[in-house]
Amino acid sequence: MDKISRKIVAPDGTVSRCKVDLRNKLNYNYLNLTDKTVLTGDYDIPTVYCNTITFPDYLALYSQTGYYHRTANTAVCFYQYDRVFDGIDGIYNAIYYNNKKLLKKYKKRFDGVKFFIMPDYSVFGDIDKAENINRLKKSRIVALWLSCELRAVVIPNLMYVSAEEMPIFCSGIENCSVLALSLKSHVRRAYERNLTKAAVKYAVDNMPLKAIVVYSGCGKDETALAILKYATDNGIKIIIPENSLRERNRGRCA
Repeated sequence: MDKISRKIVAPDGTVSRCKVDLRNKLNYNYLNLTDKTVLTGDYDIPTVYCNTITFPDYLALYSQTGYYHRTANTAVCFYQYDRVFDGIDGIYNAIYYNNKKLLKKYKKRFDGVKFFIMPDYSVFGDIDKAENINRLKKSRIVALWLSCELRAVVIPNLMYVSAEEMPIFCSGIENCSVLALSLKSHVRRAYERNLTKAAVKYAVDNMPLKAIVVYSGCGKDETALAILKYATDNGIKIIIPENSLRERNRGRCA
C-alpha cells in the first residue's frame, strides 16, 4: 500500500508534510496484524501457530466472564451464537476499525487469561463460499490479536463445511500440533457426525497433530471419543476439559 502525506503550511509560511494513516482511513487496520505472519493458500488466509505442551483444564464461554479464571489454566472459547461475540461492538469490529476505546475494553475483559480457543465463526455448506472464507479470515485475525496483544496461547479451532473444502479451512494451521474442536452440535445427526469424522481425519492425516482439545456437552466421554476414534487410533491425545454445560449435563445424568 502506497504511503502518502499531506502538505501543512504553518502561519509563518513554513511548509512541512504530515504522513497520512492510509490504513486507518481505508479500514485496513487488520494489516497491522497480518504483517506479523504469512498468508497461505489460494485465499491468502493468515497463518497462526500453536504447539503448546500445556493445555487448558476448563473452558469458559465468552459470555461467562465470571468463569474466566475458574482455574489457573482456564481457556476462553467462543462456542456460542455469533451474535454474542460478533455484534457491532464485537472484538473483530474493534480490530477492523481500530476502535481504541473498545480494544482497551477487551484487554480489560480478558486480563490475565492465558488460553483462548480461536473464535468459532459459524460456517455452513449451503452458505456462499465468500462469506464462509470471510468468517475463516476473521477467526484468524482475532486469533492474531489475542496472541500479539494479550500474549496468550491461542489454540486453532477446526472449522469445516465439507470434506472437499478442508484444504481451505486448514490453510494457515498446517504446522500446528494442537487443535480445538466443538462437538456441542455435531453429535445428534448421523451426517453431522460423519462430517466431523471426515474433518478430524483430514487434520490427522495432514497436520503434525499431537493433541485435540474438545468442547463437549456430553456428561460421558464415550460419545466424544467415538467420533474422534480415528485420532486416538493414530496416537492423538484427546483433552476434554470441564465446562459449565458438561457439568450441568452430568448432574442431570447422576
